[in-house]
Amino acid sequence: MPGSAKAMAGLTVGGLVVVTAYTVTIGSNGWLWFAWVMLSLLTIGTLVARGT
Repeated sequence: MPGSAKAMAGLTVGGLVVVTAYTVTIGSNGWLWFAWVMLSLLTIGTLVARGT
């Protein structure tokens, strides 16, 4: 996995942790989950485009 794809995957996992913590402490926010899903799809697209 190239460096940029690895960084993007790390950001996606970190984003999931942050969104989950926010949901547990404050309550669900649909826009945060939407943003995380978009980031996940972008990460998957990057990985597929790179062929890994």
